[in-house]
Amino acid sequence: MLYHIFYPLASDLSIFNVFKYISFRSAYSGITALCLSLLLGRYMIALLQKLQIGEKIRSDGPEQHHAKSGTPTMGGLLILFTFGLATVLWADLSNAYIWLVLFSALGFGCIGFADDTIKLKSGKGLSVRAKLILQVAISLVIGLYIVYFDANRADYATTLQAPFFKEFQPDLGWAYLLFIVFIIVGTSNAVNLTDGLDGLAIGPIIIATMAYTGIVYLCGHFKFAEYLQIQHIKGAGELAILSSALVGASLGFLWYNTYPAQIFMGDVGSLSLGGALGTIAVVAKHELLLILVGGVFVIEALSVIIQVSYYKYTKNKYSKGKRFFKMAPIHHHFEQCGWAEPKVIVRFWIIAIVLAMIGLSTLKLR
Repeated sequence: MLYHIFYPLASDLSIFNVFKYISFRSAYSGITALCLSLLLGRYMIALLQKLQIGEKIRSDGPEQHHAKSGTPTMGGLLILFTFGLATVLWADLSNAYIWLVLFSALGFGCIGFADDTIKLKSGKGLSVRAKLILQVAISLVIGLYIVYFDANRADYATTLQAPFFKEFQPDLGWAYLLFIVFIIVGTSNAVNLTDGLDGLAIGPIIIATMAYTGIVYLCGHFKFAEYLQIQHIKGAGELAILSSALVGASLGFLWYNTYPAQIFMGDVGSLSLGGALGTIAVVAKHELLLILVGGVFVIEALSVIIQVSYYKYTKNKYSKGKRFFKMAPIHHHFEQCGWAEPKVIVRFWIIAIVLAMIGLSTLKLR
């Protein structure tokens, strides 16, 4: 909005020429979202407390978590509102990729909102089947646009870029659409599984989104993309404004979500953040890199898959199922090993930072 108001005035007043630059608008979209999140956070907490929208802790979860019962939840609404507003204020709203990621965040956020609302009423949310169908439907819409309706990508719409290999770019054809669905749905659910400790999910989200802010800026800039020998994506650089806003909103939320948390994001937050991050990776054509940059989410999801698979295998073989981990997702395993919650959180953040740094290094190591 501000871009459309002030940039046309640059011909008369040169000071407004700064609105032309993605770097300027990225910085201020992040600052705007951060300030909004910090200012509105306390009011959101008070409103949720008034409405008695509190977290219900599972009886089979870690015993020490029962004290968190009643903590205001659905704080993801704060992130969605502040990052969305900051994006609309600072981004070029004629850019289709901006609306594509906002659609993803809002769509997955609606699924999470429905899930959280039903949980508050009945104790159980949407069925796994219902959530998966809705997530696939939203991801298919995104994938169909990217593969078949984005004229700018016609020459490389279905090609896949692999980290470390500049010449290896296989064309997946129609299967690329399924790959997009897998990345977006998988990222959304992996973030959701990670959201089990105070600040555990939002920390790696901030780190991964910061990494992808740099990636979309580079792949959207013709000269930088040519120098790094990565696919130039016309218009993708504008997503840096959106991702910066997402980082700012998440930092503001972390102020209240850090241990001991005053508010939880709920599924409305974790599903929407994961959906947005997955969509950004798809637009930038760095989907496989997300496995590395978002490695903490991958580890968390794999721990659940291993736990369930091992339990079913041993149950079929020995008639009594055994657990591979003391508890899954894996952050609960470390709690059961005696690690204090803040220690688990900070160490996972450290791992996320290291993985993001390695991921960014692959842009040059090709």
